[in-house]
Amino acid sequence: MADEMVRLAQRFVNTTYGNGATLGISKLDENGVTSWTTMYALTRALQYEMGISSLSDSFGPTTLSTIASKYGKLDETTIPSANFCRIIQSALYCKGYDGGEIDGKYNSRVQAAVAKLNQNMGLGTTYPGSSLWPKVAKGLFNMDAYVTVAGGSDTIRSIQQWLNGRYILRKDFYVIPCDGHHSRDVAKSMLFAVQYELGMADGTANGAFGPGTQSGLKSHTLSSGATGTWAQLFTAAMILNKRNVPFGNFTAEVKAGVESFQSFVKLPVTGSGDFQTWASLLVSYGDQSRKGTACDGVTMITPARAQALKAAGYKYVGRYLYNPSTTSLPEKAIQPGELATIKANGLRCFPIFQTWSRSADYFSYNQGTGDAFKAIEWAQYHGFKPGTIIYFAVDYDAMDGEITQYIVPHFRGVMRTIGENSGYGVGVYGPRNVCQRIADAGFSATSFVSDMSSGFSGNLGYPMPTNWAFDQIATINVGSGDGAINIDNNIASGRDTGQGDFNAGASSNGLDVDLDKAKYRDPMLADVKKYLTSIGVPETGGDGWTDKDWATLGGTSTTKAFDLVLSADWLFTSLARQLGLRKALIQAPVMWELRKLNPGDALADEAVKAGLKEDSSTGWGQIFAWVTIEARNYCMQQGIINGTPLTKSDMKAVWEDLNKDTTYNIRSVAYLTIYNAFQLKIARPSLTTSAAETQDLLGRYNGPLTVPAAREYGKQLMGLYNVLENYNRLARTK
Repeated sequence: MADEMVRLAQRFVNTTYGNGATLGISKLDENGVTSWTTMYALTRALQYEMGISSLSDSFGPTTLSTIASKYGKLDETTIPSANFCRIIQSALYCKGYDGGEIDGKYNSRVQAAVAKLNQNMGLGTTYPGSSLWPKVAKGLFNMDAYVTVAGGSDTIRSIQQWLNGRYILRKDFYVIPCDGHHSRDVAKSMLFAVQYELGMADGTANGAFGPGTQSGLKSHTLSSGATGTWAQLFTAAMILNKRNVPFGNFTAEVKAGVESFQSFVKLPVTGSGDFQTWASLLVSYGDQSRKGTACDGVTMITPARAQALKAAGYKYVGRYLYNPSTTSLPEKAIQPGELATIKANGLRCFPIFQTWSRSADYFSYNQGTGDAFKAIEWAQYHGFKPGTIIYFAVDYDAMDGEITQYIVPHFRGVMRTIGENSGYGVGVYGPRNVCQRIADAGFSATSFVSDMSSGFSGNLGYPMPTNWAFDQIATINVGSGDGAINIDNNIASGRDTGQGDFNAGASSNGLDVDLDKAKYRDPMLADVKKYLTSIGVPETGGDGWTDKDWATLGGTSTTKAFDLVLSADWLFTSLARQLGLRKALIQAPVMWELRKLNPGDALADEAVKAGLKEDSSTGWGQIFAWVTIEARNYCMQQGIINGTPLTKSDMKAVWEDLNKDTTYNIRSVAYLTIYNAFQLKIARPSLTTSAAETQDLLGRYNGPLTVPAAREYGKQLMGLYNVLENYNRLARTK
């Protein structure tokens, strides 16, 4: 929400510093909304007023030391100029404090605001009064909050204030947020606190979980009755990991909480704050010397390696279903005969699916749908049985906003596809925050946690996901000689035990493949246009429309219809491979209906949206909700897809899916094609369906073949089918 005083602060920066030119930035939007852009501008303005020549967005060591050396502390006696004071006043308003009238006066209102800021930071005792000390100033010029914010915990805020108050005078400890939320900064501050209490000097303490810290913690085991700073640190670590214990002494209630935590993360249940428990509370990977019973890797499991893993206590092996690279990591994907070796040696396998998945722009609903189809096919190819959980990878440090915008929709596509088209389950591999967010959305059964990446922001400050199955904590070597293998060592929770028996595997011979668009797009389009023109369907217009009227009313050209279908080639291919039929049988009616879209179709859709009609043919495939319900129910009855039978009460929801979700629409076209074979009393469409039956299936898409228009529809689409199938054949037989 816009704040008038923040808007005035932004105007102050613009009018005083040449619309940002003096500070090396663009003019600020005077929108009254606090943002990093505004805080960076104020930071640069502060640096400029102090005479720092190289301005930066960062309130770093130079800015901090300049305040200390020039002024010691900032207050009514040391503020050097009115504009300097206006910067402080503006920053206070951006933080939600009363900074006065932005008039350049460090008056009683400013003094009260700074005193309140010190108190909120937990520094009221260390820094009493209304002076702004250098580290407090650093905390003022950022976006951290020092009051409990939405969803925050007052207990966590009290811990944050305690940490600030106790350690702020240490050289490398800076003000952390006091917002009631665990975070990366809070997690690092806990490590600094432990190191300070171990007696590490400034400069030695670095916030890393290194050998010195680990050695020190091994001599600080806590048990019931422990009091003092170490008990406070331990209970703080428990609370930050979402364990419901009181902050302070190691009471009987804390002991019970420790036992619960140890059981959850699969540590020995001792009820004491031993080293392994400290480690699991402070860093995502915990004690990396722990012996795991699960592992994953990119190396083939040979008989010798299987024996080495078994001898080392491993039970579960994670292996990749697929390797998109033909040159990198040649044994990454499951190799021929490998699952038989795993079975023969009493091991079990859990499958992982990954292509790229290392940046936000990879993830989308459509990509999730495509990945799921590929994962199903590869899982069936290798022989994984229904009930297997497939782990889909998020192999980068996803920010929370990226999870919302990209990764959750991606897994919605994964879950919908896996659930509808297979008996497999969905798992997620990734940082803790990704895993928990996907679990909370209902799109995963279990999580495979990439805890080895302890520096990921999605691991720092987040507790172990509630549905974790495998916890990846270290890369190690196992075995020797022929049995030597490099693996990622994982702790297993028991929520997923993988598979120990496998089917013979499925063949993909003769199935359609993705088209090489660069190679086939232009000649394919030319042949489509040539055929459609020959039957009276020109590039634009037709059906009695003049070109002018057709264009005015938003008609679809042949080229546009073709390119839309080609843009979804991945989906047509996936459906054809999954259902064992020719993709031209799905492509042809969709392309035809796209080309034939007319104003009447749009008007019918609007009538349904307005509640004036119950149903209309809609979306790319111009398909009705009522027939979609019949087709999907038939496919469910036949075991072709999974789902709950649809009824007339689902009509509105089905129509909306057909209208808004192109993947749902195209999938429904495919299922209708199978249903139409039943209607025609012919065999389910396959790779060898005859030309005559193919034409009948295409005609039935328009209606009963007793209707002449449907027979003509089939005849026209058969020619289009032949053009499309010709190029599909070239692609699969290259």
